[in-house]
Amino acid sequence: MMKILKNKTYFVFILVLLFAVAGCDEQNKVKKIKLGHGLDTSHPVHKAMVYMSERLYEKSGGTMTIDIYPNQQLGSERETLELLQIGSLGMTKVSTGVLENFVPSLQLFGLPFLFRDREHRFAVLEGEIGEEFLNKSIDKRLKGLTFYDAGSRSFYSKVPVEKPEDLKGLKLRVMESNTAINMVKHLGGSPTPIAWGELYTALQQGIVDGAENNLPSFYLSRHYEVCKYFVVDEHTALPDELLISTLIWNDLSPQQQKWLKEAAMESSEYQKTIWRAAELEAMEEIQKAGVQVIYPEKELFRQKVEPMYEEFSQDPEMKKLIEEIQEIK
Repeated sequence: MMKILKNKTYFVFILVLLFAVAGCDEQNKVKKIKLGHGLDTSHPVHKAMVYMSERLYEKSGGTMTIDIYPNQQLGSERETLELLQIGSLGMTKVSTGVLENFVPSLQLFGLPFLFRDREHRFAVLEGEIGEEFLNKSIDKRLKGLTFYDAGSRSFYSKVPVEKPEDLKGLKLRVMESNTAINMVKHLGGSPTPIAWGELYTALQQGIVDGAENNLPSFYLSRHYEVCKYFVVDEHTALPDELLISTLIWNDLSPQQQKWLKEAAMESSEYQKTIWRAAELEAMEEIQKAGVQVIYPEKELFRQKVEPMYEEFSQDPEMKKLIEEIQEIK
C-alpha cells in the first residue's frame, strides 16, 4: 500500500513538474508577428517599421518581434489586407486609398485639398478623428494602430502639365480607389488602376502616360527615368495606415497590446522626421536626373474637383466629418 502511495505521489510530482516546465516555455516563448508591405527597403515608411520592430523588441524584453517582408513579397496592398482578415498575415501597411475598398468612410481622406497644410493634416490624424478612423475597420478584422505620413500626392507624366486641361486624354495610373478615379475624371484625365509593382513597366510600354504619388515614391520607384515632368499640384494627402489583424491582436495579452501600440506610435513620430528629409532628397535627385518640376496654380485644380465636395456632402455623416476637419486649427 505504501509503495502504491509513493508511486502516485511520484506521478503527481512529475505532472506538476511538466506543467511548470510547459508554463515556463510558454512564458518565455517569443511572439513573432509577420508584417508584409509593398515598399522598397529604402523607403521612409519601411525604415519606420524597422524602428517599430526594434522598439517592440526592447519594450517586451525580447519576447516580441516583427518579421518584415517588403517589396510585395507577400502580395499587393489589397492582397495583404485579405491575408490579415483570415489571420494568415499579422500586419501590413496600406494607403488609406486602398483601405477605402474595405472601409467606405475612408474615402474622405481621398477628397482633394481636404487639408490646408501639413500641420492641419497631423492635427486631424493625431487627434480624436484620427483615432476614430483607426478603429473603423475592426468589424472587417482589421485594426489600425497608427498613421504614417505619406506627404502630398502630385501628378507626374511624360508631357508637361501646367493646368487641368493638360490632363485631358492622358491615361493616368491611380490606386484601386473610387475617390482617386473620380478625382482624375473631374480633372479631365483617364484613370487607370494598376498595381504599384507593375507601374514602371506600364509607363515604359505606354499603357499609361503618367501617374500620381508623393515625391519619395516617385524617386525610389525610379519612375523619373520614364516621366520627366513632376507637377506639384499636391491634390491629396492620403496617409498610410499601419494595421494588424484582429485575429492576431485579440490573441495578445493587454501588456503585449500596450507594447505594440506604443512602438507603433513611436515609429510614426520617427517616420515624420525621416520623411521630410526623404522629400528634400527626392526633389534634389530627380532634378539632377533631368526632371522638370512644374508648380501650377493649385486653385485651377481645386475648382475642377469642387463638385466632389457636393457629392460627399449628400451623405450626412461625411458632411459632418468634413465640417469637423475644416474647423480644426
